Order: sequence, then C-alpha cells, then structure tokens
Amino acid sequence: MKHKMIKTSLMALAFFAGTAQAAVSADEAAALGKTLTPIGAEKAGNKDGSIPAWDGGLVKAQPGFKPGGHYPDPYSSDKPLFTITAANAEQYKDKLSPGQIALLKRYADWKMVVYPTRRSAGYPQKWYDESIANATKVNLVGGGNGFTGSSDGTPFPIPKNGQEAIWNHLTIYKGDTYATSWAQAPVTQGGDFNLVRFDYEYDFTYGNQKKTPAQREGNLLFYFLQIIKDPPRLAGGILLVHEYADQVTQPRKAWTYSPGQRRVRLAPSVAYDNPGTASDGLRTNDDFNMFNGATDRYDWKLVGKKEMFIPYNGYKLNGPSLKLKEVLKPGHINGDHARYELHRVWVVEATLKPGTSHVYKRRTMYLDEDSWTVAVSDKYDNRDQLWRVSEMHRIQYYDVPFLGPGPEVHHDLQSGRYIAMQLFNEENVLYKPVNRTPADFTPDALRSKGTR
Repeated sequence: MKHKMIKTSLMALAFFAGTAQAAVSADEAAALGKTLTPIGAEKAGNKDGSIPAWDGGLVKAQPGFKPGGHYPDPYSSDKPLFTITAANAEQYKDKLSPGQIALLKRYADWKMVVYPTRRSAGYPQKWYDESIANATKVNLVGGGNGFTGSSDGTPFPIPKNGQEAIWNHLTIYKGDTYATSWAQAPVTQGGDFNLVRFDYEYDFTYGNQKKTPAQREGNLLFYFLQIIKDPPRLAGGILLVHEYADQVTQPRKAWTYSPGQRRVRLAPSVAYDNPGTASDGLRTNDDFNMFNGATDRYDWKLVGKKEMFIPYNGYKLNGPSLKLKEVLKPGHINGDHARYELHRVWVVEATLKPGTSHVYKRRTMYLDEDSWTVAVSDKYDNRDQLWRVSEMHRIQYYDVPFLGPGPEVHHDLQSGRYIAMQLFNEENVLYKPVNRTPADFTPDALRSKGTR
C-alpha cells in the first residue's frame, strides 16, 4: 500500500559505508528549539488543528501520583472522537499502516478508538541542551553501526537517513538507574494465556542524567538484569545483558543463570532473530521495545513523514483499575481500553542485506516525531508477506520525565496469536530509582543473586 509522505530535504545526504556521516550545518541546527523542538519534531500543529502545537510536554507529576507507582491518567476526561473498524477503515487508510489495516480485516471485533491528540512527550532540559548541540557534531561511523560525538541527548535531531533515525530510537532517554516489574502473556487463538512475571533492573550509561560525562563515555549503552519470578517452573532464572552501541565491533554480552543447575553461562543467542525469553516463539530478541540491538543486518531507508493514528497516552490500558483478564482477549487486546491519537511519524524501512539472515526480510517502522520511539512496526517474512504487526501503548512518565513503556503487543497474523509484554496493571513498581554500580551487573553478581 502506498502512503502519501511529506517529502523533505532530510534524505539529501548520501551515506557511504565505512565512513563518517557529516553532521548538519549550523544554519539547519538553528531551527532546533525554535520551529523544531529540541529533538527535531515540528513544533507547530497541522493545518486543520487535529494535531496541536507542542507546548513542552507533560513534565511535572500529576495529582494523585505516588513515586514508583502507577501514573494517574491526566487525560481521563477526554472523550473519543470516533472509532475505526473494518467497516470504515477505507476512510482512514492513508493514516493507518498496512499492518493496522490487516488487523482490522482479520478480527471483526478489533477497533481503534481515537481520542484528541495530546503531545505529552517531554524530556529533561539537559537532554534537550545536548540534543541541540549534537546536531552539528555527531557522526555515524563503522558503516552506520555506531556513532561518535555524544554520550547524551538525541544523537541526530535532524536525521539525514534511516540509520540516523533508528539510532535516535535506540538511544532515546529511557530513565537513569531503576527497578521495575511487569508481566508477559503469550495468548492463544482462544484467548488463553499463562503469565510470566519479571523483575527488571536497568542502569543506563548513555544519557543517564545522574552520571558524569566521564561515566558515560565509551561504547556501553546500558546494563539490564531480568529475573523471572513466576511461573514456578521458570522462577529464579536470570538474564544479564551488557548492551553496546556498535555491536559489530563489540557484540552484546549476555549471561544466564539457571536455578536448577545453579550455574552462570554465556548466552550468545540473546540477539537478532532468536526467540525472546518465554515468548512461545511469538517475538524475536530484537523485537523487544519495538526494535533493539545491532543494526548491521539491514539497509535503512528514511522514507519520509506522515500523519498516522498510533497508540499514545495508554494510561487506562496500563492502569491498576483493569485486571489482565480484562485486557487480554482472543486475537488482540481489548480495544475498549486502548487509546489512539493522530501524530506525525517518521517512516523508516529496514530491508535485509544480501548475504545476511533474519526471519524478517523487511520491517517498516513508524517513529513518533515527539519522542523518536517506534510506535508501530510492520514485519514481513521471507516471502514478502506481512507476518507480524507490533504496537507500543506508551505513557509519559511525567516525574522522570520520558515517554516510557506501556503494553507492547506483537501480533502474528499467520497463527492468529499474539504476545503482550510490559503489562503493569497488576504490578506495583513501574519506576523505582535504585543505587547500583557496574559491579552489580557482572557474572559474579549474577551468581550471587542466584544462590540467595
């Protein structure tokens, strides 16, 4: 399906593999913080006012919020504008992805309830300051598999190609050092599911607002620790990951701890298209957070920008008032509780390089202009058939602040199944700052945690 794209000059600069990509000119960068937001979105609304102007986002704690816990919905009084179903999808097709249209056609009861657009995404001021500075000094290196010139801020607020755009997603501010808990549910065609519950700890290096520039230097992006707490047959399993920017020169390092064997092992398969933890084969490792990890197996193209209905401000879907049995239904999540809004998105095409392998031959990603996060992803198999469709129902963590995770749903159109991740409804800890050092994210520390 062809979409009407807003063509820009942002694709004018060619990329040469193995060489550094030139940063933008001072004249181009001067728009940041003026007509563009500090991370490169258009400040102005659209012509008909259905997308409002950006006013700085939601960056202050809202009434009723308790640190570490759930986020009260600041937009709970908003009323739906209209609902998109299979019956009227043709009317809105220019603002939907092929994957979203396929979901509407496959599931007669699936719907997209559209609300007023709230441009809630907002980040720390220091992140903004660094993003503006990055525009004229950050360069791609190593065939585009890494970049140099920054340890904080959006690296390419005015991107020239698809690689720069996806690096903005991979490095967007995701908080500092914190603990969180969430559930995952692989759902059968009939709607049955067995929950897997996790505790996580993250320690970000790139962009960490609590660390000094010297602590942020180097190729390391972050550490994370995943501990399975349920079901009993999996409980106690631990995964430790060291995530690097340029994973061609320094591949991701991962270790697992098995409570049955009481051993720590290297886990080289935690990457690319290997199945994700306890996912029933419904997602790949690099599906997590809509896309993560090395960029080297794809050619990346910045197609353009368009207006699109995407999941946004999913406070209700993510909130403690709903039990998971109310959220998870056969074929898809419960559309009564999901919220869609009209936003401008960057469209990025990833096409598998000749001589490499991946279960996805092609991926089309739709990146929210206000956050650089992938909101929707359509994925095609090696026959060029649309296979999986993913959506992330993010919320603004307004106390941190950043546009953070909410329910992440990966639909398999061929099997009729899906997996829902980052389900916080029945959990108590969404973002709890913790004190950690690099020593807490070593194989020895993993062994210590596993023997408690």
